[in-house]
Amino acid sequence: MENRQDRPRPAGRPLNERRPAPFKKYPQRPAQDRSIEMIFGLRPILEALEAGKTLEKIYLLKGAKNTIVSDISTLARNAGTPISLVPYEKLDNLTKKNHQGAVAFLSPIDYAPLDTLLPGLFEQGKSPLILVLDRLTDVRNFGAIARSAECLGVDALVVPTHGAAQMNGDALKTSAGALTRVPVCRESNLHATLRRLKDSGLQVVACTEKGDASLEKASIDMTGPLVVVMGSEEDGISPELLDLADARLRIPMIGQIGSLNVSVASGILLYEVLRQRLAAPQQ
Repeated sequence: MENRQDRPRPAGRPLNERRPAPFKKYPQRPAQDRSIEMIFGLRPILEALEAGKTLEKIYLLKGAKNTIVSDISTLARNAGTPISLVPYEKLDNLTKKNHQGAVAFLSPIDYAPLDTLLPGLFEQGKSPLILVLDRLTDVRNFGAIARSAECLGVDALVVPTHGAAQMNGDALKTSAGALTRVPVCRESNLHATLRRLKDSGLQVVACTEKGDASLEKASIDMTGPLVVVMGSEEDGISPELLDLADARLRIPMIGQIGSLNVSVASGILLYEVLRQRLAAPQQ
């Protein structure tokens, strides 16, 4: 009987060679986005707010109470900067530095005040086109929408202070620079903002798969002052905003999938707005 040890080994393989262990996939924590600058420590964050720096978000230790925390909260509220009260573990995950219970991120853009931007558009003789994004959370969707918005003539993007996609390097890159060209307005209450826009003479059109009319059949004139509302990736436009819409439009589809990506849907509706405006008689 042949002895296994007498069998010839493949050429080039050492006798003591070990077979490599099978590759295992371990779950990895997403890398922190380094394209947006971080500030940590109570005093540096306070100084940044006092200097008028635009902060994307501030994380404060839940339950912390002192004069500096109070000052940060007041200045952030006045500046419309969102604050999250979080446990110590969350702050430690953001940075291993001595954060003193406070971490913030500088915004790569400066947000524009809608209340002063809108009158300026009317003074320029424009028919304002405002795009409201209700709780959009994916930064790449946000960037892609901004790119379409810039190409198709949107005058300003409006996002909520809380529950919106973070303004970071991924959003800027996906937008191809559009987020530095189209003003972005951060509003604490989208419902109140839509009411103000309606009171200013803007028609509100909501894009929703539950719309009353299909886009290609609706006789909606979108050449005048207009607000387009797009909803979140999860549950679309919130009911309280839908109630304020003058028209609810759905995009016609013949495929089996029941909905479009929000960035694609935004591009389709904004193109229809531009098509109408280009076809309208020039004043």
